[in-house]
Amino acid sequence: MRPFESTIPLTEAQDIIAAATAPLDRTETVALRDARGRVLAQDVTAPGDVPPFARAAMDGYAVLSADTARATRDTPVRLRRVETIYTGQMPVRMVSAGVCSEVATGAPMPEGADAVVMVEETAADGDSISVFAAAAAGQNIGRQGQDIRQGQLVLSAGTPLTVSRIGAIAALGHTTVTVYAKPRVAILSTGNEVVAPGEPLAPGQIYDINSSTLAAVVAEHGGEPVVHRTAVDTLEDLSRAVDECLAEDVLVFSGGSSVGTRDLMLDVVRAKGAVLFHGIAVKPGKPTAFGRIGGKLAFGMPGYPTSCLTNAYVLLVPVLRRMARLPDQSIRVERLPLASRVNSTPNRHQFYTVRVENGRAVPAFKASGDITSMSQADGYIEIDANTTAVEAGTMVDVKFF
Repeated sequence: MRPFESTIPLTEAQDIIAAATAPLDRTETVALRDARGRVLAQDVTAPGDVPPFARAAMDGYAVLSADTARATRDTPVRLRRVETIYTGQMPVRMVSAGVCSEVATGAPMPEGADAVVMVEETAADGDSISVFAAAAAGQNIGRQGQDIRQGQLVLSAGTPLTVSRIGAIAALGHTTVTVYAKPRVAILSTGNEVVAPGEPLAPGQIYDINSSTLAAVVAEHGGEPVVHRTAVDTLEDLSRAVDECLAEDVLVFSGGSSVGTRDLMLDVVRAKGAVLFHGIAVKPGKPTAFGRIGGKLAFGMPGYPTSCLTNAYVLLVPVLRRMARLPDQSIRVERLPLASRVNSTPNRHQFYTVRVENGRAVPAFKASGDITSMSQADGYIEIDANTTAVEAGTMVDVKFF
């Protein structure tokens, strides 16, 4: 065994990671339908007006507003219909005094008309139209360029693309958009005992959980997971696996980062680059490491699934989002009473999973090796390193996954 010489506080580990992380400069062009959640790499400027023509905002009749000035329910104004205009159809008749054109919502406005009377305020007898309400100039008309003007800056580079922002780009007629590349994240599980799901288990073996959970975290927070086959606990195989992983922007390996004689991954990282820290004063997740190899970031996560996933949320997610140029993660927090006492390890910042039942935070943590400590929880509470117990009834901040 090679025991930890020391551990560092969580905040110091976060500072070291943040100092080593920078946004990606690579860009790529993607189909607009695939752009949700990406970040714009170029300004988007309108090549023309949106809408490109004045259009009716209601079903009704395009009129001269002056013609309707005295119209009431008891004394309607009668106009002659000269045309019916549907969407996608250009008007061919001009509206002048005493006449009107029937228009559908979204249809182009005919020349001469300056208002639309809603169909509910009219009655038709053939082409004779009775108008029962006065219309003001501009009423029920969407003017040309009302939404977006030609030459207008619609979206700036660095803007995350939401559904509505994709809609704004589509309104300009674009089918593609230039965005910043996603950070590509190599995910490597290690250990003689780890077997890919779907393969038969030999005695002493377990299924690989961490590749699936890490890949899900990476994909959810702006990255592109690249899962590699499991490496066994030899320097030769680990070294080969790391070399393959260095084709990506970030390496995240699980297992091999603790202090056992077969925990060799840190030896490989040191041989190829630098270990910036090894060991954090947290629970779960103490045997976590971070380093760099040839300018690529390398995370060494614990092999235990709960420890690995917890530190992925706490340490890896901020890196992914910064590299992808996404805003900081928004975490929902709810203040609730703790259902039962929770003990905490002295001098270690603890992340303790809970589920919410009947308005209370019920402890859900089992052990670092039990994935149900996370899967049967709604979120977690944090217990600082100076606290050894939190009593039942204490109000705690539940941070939801």
